Amino acid sequence: MARRAPRSNYSGMERPERSSALRGDAREPGGALPFRDRHDAGERLARALDPEEDAVVVGLARGGVAVAAEVARAHGLPLDALAVRKVGHPLEPEYAIGAVTPRGGVYVRSHDGLSDAQVDAAVAAATARADELDRRLHGTRPALDVAGRPCVLVDDGLATGSTMIAAARWAKAQGARLVVVAVPVGAPETLARLREEADAVVCLEALTNLGAVGLWYVDFRPVSDEEVIALLGQPAPEGPGGGEVTIPADGVELPGDLTVPARAMGAVVFAHGSGSSRLSPRNAFVARTLNESRLATLLFDLLTDGEAADRANVFDIPLLASRLAAADRWLRRRAGGDLLPEALPVGYFGASTGAAAALLAAAELGEEVGAVVSRGGRPDLAGPRLRDVRAPTLLIVGGFDDVVIELNRQAAALLACEHELVVVPGATHLFEEPGTLESVAEHAARWFVRHLGGGIPDS
Repeated sequence: MARRAPRSNYSGMERPERSSALRGDAREPGGALPFRDRHDAGERLARALDPEEDAVVVGLARGGVAVAAEVARAHGLPLDALAVRKVGHPLEPEYAIGAVTPRGGVYVRSHDGLSDAQVDAAVAAATARADELDRRLHGTRPALDVAGRPCVLVDDGLATGSTMIAAARWAKAQGARLVVVAVPVGAPETLARLREEADAVVCLEALTNLGAVGLWYVDFRPVSDEEVIALLGQPAPEGPGGGEVTIPADGVELPGDLTVPARAMGAVVFAHGSGSSRLSPRNAFVARTLNESRLATLLFDLLTDGEAADRANVFDIPLLASRLAAADRWLRRRAGGDLLPEALPVGYFGASTGAAAALLAAAELGEEVGAVVSRGGRPDLAGPRLRDVRAPTLLIVGGFDDVVIELNRQAAALLACEHELVVVPGATHLFEEPGTLESVAEHAARWFVRHLGGGIPDS
């Protein structure tokens, strides 16, 4: 196909005076947040781009590939995936000090008091994870060559930007003629940093108070390796993957979303808080992190729409606990079938009132429950049954959530099981501040892997 001259959107975005997306005023006409899902975000992002005919669209695995697929489809361009992984601080693995790309691409933002040897070890561990994911995603088709071609790097959003900076440097090292960063939503300061790394930056929504990227999507469910492989046009490997499910409980049917990563070591059932549902962007964000740590996740609605309309049901902790126990039983019955490859240890993740339901259900089921994590929870609503909980329990609260901190301290004093209270600095009740929800997700992943899988997260 003959090459053509760069189109106006590229040339305009390359000129500083036209980079309106960096100022947050490049909103798509008629656009509105939140995005329905990554496909919606990709379709809207595609309309803001006008790439050259020989461009390659590369999504950051995993979530960015779902957005990138819509961009590639809209413009008839080839699609690929880049297995970027964060480099975690050795003493606080949920805190990223940089990111790596497969086969040795490294970006280290700061040593943060670490020695060169400590940083090198953290980089080596992250590189091993990136290489493993790259081998899986490109198992039947080699990565596309971007040398001499425009490379459009796409992710589902930019918070700190470490992974995208690593991706931009990877594209340049591969010899890309032009490097364009394209995202649906991002933090202005991060977009400004990316402008120093890329030739152009396109963002539909630049938000000063971004928080976690998943908060700006109605549906931010995790993207599995199998989905990425399918989007790349490769045959998916045999094995479980999950999907939309229906859970019978108390004569009603409750919709849910089950995700089973390859070689899952455990399963986590989510109990959302009052006024929320299985589509909670915060829980979906945490679930994706758990999936990356080889933990299956089940997010489901604890109440039908009709039941949820009665506010008394929303705070009926025994009712919610019975629904959680029903979902647990349903999940265990699937072991060895189409949805689960084998019997897996099961844990609970509860948010707000869902945390009380998780602890009450754990008290009822005893040793059957492998671990419990509470996010901004109300464990006090489980009352005296807290003394009966046997599952190792992690209570996570925001540093600015004073009332809930005290309620969690009182609840912790009643727990006879192994337990820990983690206070996330700078976080309010909903963990909307930058990096705080990521901290919740990483703490939860480590707790569940430790108690369900007997190890530490490997991604």
